[in-house]
Amino acid sequence: MGHKVALSFEDGVTKVVKVGDFETIMDAAYKARINIPADCRDGACGTCKSFCDSGTFDPGDFIDDALTEEELEKGYLLTCQAVPESDMTIQVPATAESAKTSAAAFTSTLTQLDKHSESTISFTLTPENREDLAFLPGQYVNIKVPGTDAERSYSFSTGPDVEETSFMVRISPQGAMSEYLRDRAQVGDTVEFTGPYGSFFLREPKRPLLLLAGGTGLAPLLSILEKLCEGPTEYPVHLVYGVTREADIVGLDWLRAYEDRLPNFTWDYIASEPGTSAPHTGYVTQVIEPTHVNEGDVDIYLCGPPPMVNAVSKWLDSEGIEPANLYFERFAPKETTGGDAETGAPASPEKVAAEGDTITAAEAISSLETGRLDFRKEDSFAHLDARMGLELAITELMMGRLSDEQLAQFRRLAEATVAFVEGDRVGDPEEYVRTNEEFHEYLFTISGNPTLLESYRRLDIHAQMAATFEKGTEIFSRVAQDHLDVVTAFEQGDRERARAIIMDHARDAKGTMSTAIDAKEGVA
Repeated sequence: MGHKVALSFEDGVTKVVKVGDFETIMDAAYKARINIPADCRDGACGTCKSFCDSGTFDPGDFIDDALTEEELEKGYLLTCQAVPESDMTIQVPATAESAKTSAAAFTSTLTQLDKHSESTISFTLTPENREDLAFLPGQYVNIKVPGTDAERSYSFSTGPDVEETSFMVRISPQGAMSEYLRDRAQVGDTVEFTGPYGSFFLREPKRPLLLLAGGTGLAPLLSILEKLCEGPTEYPVHLVYGVTREADIVGLDWLRAYEDRLPNFTWDYIASEPGTSAPHTGYVTQVIEPTHVNEGDVDIYLCGPPPMVNAVSKWLDSEGIEPANLYFERFAPKETTGGDAETGAPASPEKVAAEGDTITAAEAISSLETGRLDFRKEDSFAHLDARMGLELAITELMMGRLSDEQLAQFRRLAEATVAFVEGDRVGDPEEYVRTNEEFHEYLFTISGNPTLLESYRRLDIHAQMAATFEKGTEIFSRVAQDHLDVVTAFEQGDRERARAIIMDHARDAKGTMSTAIDAKEGVA
């Protein structure tokens, strides 16, 4: 029988492979011509370490240098050893391009056009080779607007296992897809698209779910509801649908139908404009009740325009609600899509050519944002405090013990971070995070104290920074100079100076992480 495993790559591309009984994920991926990064294939190097978002697996055989028991408990696995015990979704720490694969291209036929109102149109596509289109509920594709060179990003509103695929579009005066659907679209048109993309998708339910939709952000949540109906979850599922005007209210009959199909499903809707038929006036946060957030033991799926997504994030913070998981999809700003506010678009060839390596693969795919908050500020602060304590300890141990060669290497590592900081902003986030980690870890690696080294390596600061920092992330301007000053203190044998720098550095690093996390969530 086997199982389906979705490989979610860093650039947003998702590929689904069928894994046979007793077959490893890596072997199945290679059969599908997807080259997951690997060196040993024996569970000894850790190169293929990935994170399991959902599903269960037999981890196989491995050594601690490749995967620790603590990492296994958190959900990490080695694709060269892991054998699925259910359908799975895993995050592969590589781009699809590096794995020598790419999003699939499809040709489809427009088979249905539903004009719900002056502001919302749904359309249905029947793809050729439908069996090759495997996506996760909540994901999106890039659709080429017929008769133009423009592409737009839209989330599936149908489940992954139905024959036809549907999408929902907010009609705007200037949007390329809006103009096509409003004025030119005809059943029978040929429509091309690529995908699927995005990290906004349903994970295996392990706690109550709160689904929050703004406008046509309802589309991916309908896909999620459809999937949940296939194997009804025991946990409560509550959806809040927010719109602006009466004309924006669509899909109520669909939501009512899920009341019968999905046990423990409840929903509500609200409009911000007074005088509509909606039962409430205001914003989605006003109808979220304490039972819906379950004292934080809840997974939240949030999709809508930037102001709505940002407002929800800010409300959660102000209410002191820390959800177990927060997954979001945020529509692109108008200026990136020619005035079409409720969608995303791939970067133009001109933009890619002009910005070169400064634009990420995910940004090139779409200006629509999908993401997940993997840790809380308090977690980050705790790890930074722990790092400070360990660095104060390693300073006591190593002060006056470094050879001239070791001091020279320590300085080279400090200087390496300078190149990736531009004033008070991160220049190249990937390189900055890498060089910063090498600098902070260096004294532990040469100390000859395995306990301190292991304690340091258990910290998640590197992963937290990698998940949060982007090009232009604000950072305290003294960060690179602090690294150099610590080295100078070691060269001069000035223990007290080194300790003072380390403590000040930890304090200001918390400020940087707090700002970066807020920016990632869109909190004003």
